[in-house]
Amino acid sequence: MAHYKSFEDLEIWQRARIICNEIYDLYLSSDLQKDYGLWNQINKSSGSIMDNIAEGFERDGNREFIQFLSIAKASCGESKSQLYRCLDRKYLEPEKFGSIAKQMNECQAQIAGFMKYLKNSDRKGNKYD
Repeated sequence: MAHYKSFEDLEIWQRARIICNEIYDLYLSSDLQKDYGLWNQINKSSGSIMDNIAEGFERDGNREFIQFLSIAKASCGESKSQLYRCLDRKYLEPEKFGSIAKQMNECQAQIAGFMKYLKNSDRKGNKYD
């Protein structure tokens, strides 16, 4: 974590931002605009991925960061479940679903890997320097 100056430097945050934008593009290009309940949920949960990564980073301690990364990973799972609902309601084509779901899977795996790295790190965070 020492060589990262900001959460924007984290590849996992950048990937989460792309996912959030993909969801917004889905909203703009489909009838999801008419399904306020589902739109509201998937918008919040996809935004929660990037927001929790940022908040955890700003806590300056690995234990808290890991906790927020866990929440971000869970939000990614929630978003993926809601993406299935979008598919079932025909708001997107199976190919587009597959593309976004793949990005979500990769994001979850990256978050899990980063959590493992932080758990095994001897450095405990900026606030302990």
